[in-house]
Order: sequence, then C-alpha cells, then structure tokens
Amino acid sequence: MKLIADSGSTKTDWCLIDDNGERKTVQTIGINPYHMNSAAIKEVLDKELYPYIYPDAVTEIFYYGAGCSTVRKCQTIDNVLQNFFTKANIEVHHDLLGAARALCGNEPGIACILGTGSNSCFYDGNDISENVVSLGYLFGDEGSGAHMGKQLIIDYFRGIIPTDIIESFNKRYNPTVESILDAVYNQPRPSRFLASFSPFLLENISHPYIKGLVTNSFDEFFSRNVSRYSNYQSVKVNFTGSVAYFFRDVLLESAGKAGITTNKIYRSAIEGLIDFHIN
Repeated sequence: MKLIADSGSTKTDWCLIDDNGERKTVQTIGINPYHMNSAAIKEVLDKELYPYIYPDAVTEIFYYGAGCSTVRKCQTIDNVLQNFFTKANIEVHHDLLGAARALCGNEPGIACILGTGSNSCFYDGNDISENVVSLGYLFGDEGSGAHMGKQLIIDYFRGIIPTDIIESFNKRYNPTVESILDAVYNQPRPSRFLASFSPFLLENISHPYIKGLVTNSFDEFFSRNVSRYSNYQSVKVNFTGSVAYFFRDVLLESAGKAGITTNKIYRSAIEGLIDFHIN
C-alpha cells in the first residue's frame, strides 16, 4: 500500500491508498524538524497515526514536509519513518515540491504555500528551478497566517486597531504583553500561535481595518516573493494552504493588482498529490 503525506507546521494530511485504489485519510498535528526532535515526531506517529494505519502494511511512502529544506532535516524525518514503517520504501521531500506537484502536475508554473507560513517556487514541470527564500516567521512569511497574526498583535499593543475591533479582540483573547511574549519566545510552535488569530481575521474580514491588514500581507507576498521570479507574469500562479483558501477573495484582488494570472487554489496539497502519484 502507498502512503502520501503533506505536512505543514499546523497539521499533517495522510492518505493511504491500497492496491484497489481505495483511500483512507488521517489527519495529525503538523510535523516540522526545525521545531521538533525525533522523539517528538515519533510520538505523533505512535499516538495519532498508529491507531488508524498498520505500519507493516505500507510499502511506499511519499512524504512532503515543512522544514524539509536541507538534507539533514530530510534525514531526520526519514530516520523516524524508517524505524516506524520498517517494510516501506520512503521518499522525503520539501513541502514546496509537494505543492508544486499537486498544483502544477507536469506543467510549468509558480506554486505558493499560504498557510501557517508561506513559501513559493518556480516549477519547470519536473522540479523546482527557482525559490525565493521564505525566511520564516521572524524575517518573512508574508501572506501567511503567522505574518497576519504578528501584524495584528503589533497594532493591538500600539493602539492602531479601531476601538470596535479591540473590543471584539479583548472578549475573545484578552491578551497581555507577558502572555504574548511568552508564547512567541518561550513556548513551542510560535508561528502556529501567531497564525491562531487567523479565524478572528476571517470572521471580521468585512471590517476595513481587517481587510486592509490581510490585503497588505498579500500585497507584500506578491511584491517580495512572487514578483522576484523573472517570468511571473507569463505563467499561472497557484496556491495551496488554509490562508489562501479561506481568504481567496482578498487574495485574488491582490493578485489582480499585481498583474498576476491565478489558477488553482487548494486548501490542502494532498488532493493534488494523490492524483499525481496515482497517475
């Protein structure tokens, strides 16, 4: 049986495909080797995946993951998977290649991930030929949930947010400087924490301030990332990730302003990856 995984910093989508084409899908928390050691990754497999998937039945694994951007990080994931799925042939790739294969198949185009974090690449139909470095939530991740959440927090504590939004925000979160700084600097998964404010943004997207914040984040993503590709206006630009999917109306407006031709928008790359590996 074949197992395909698309893992971000917040969630991992797994799809098991048997010899008859029957599918079983499982969702676990996200796996990222930059934020988790081998023991923590194994714990996810033991507690969240093992109850639904029998490891010895899996013969092939195609894993695409956030943080798998270097040989060393890929090896971390590969070692854990090899010890868990002892009978499987395993391939570990960056989630960006997964997004490109899911969105573009065998055609050239630009693939973008807009979820907890953000990334993009030019895909030549076979492999990634260009990549504008994301730099993560501290220095980049424009257009992502973490980027938007960070800006919301900055505006909140500096008194930039309109009064009516402040009231709604306080009722829901009642944040303090201490709690925010502790979550970002001392607790695990800071980017996931920052992105956790995305539902609040979505619920209030009709408010001019909120729409402006989201628009500015997408505008920065297009100007600082997508427009860095020399032929970005001559190919279709595709998106995967929860932020792209749920904020797609604002995303498409921002893309139009930047002269970008959009194509596919998937909530998760797993649907396209299933088709890619089956066909």
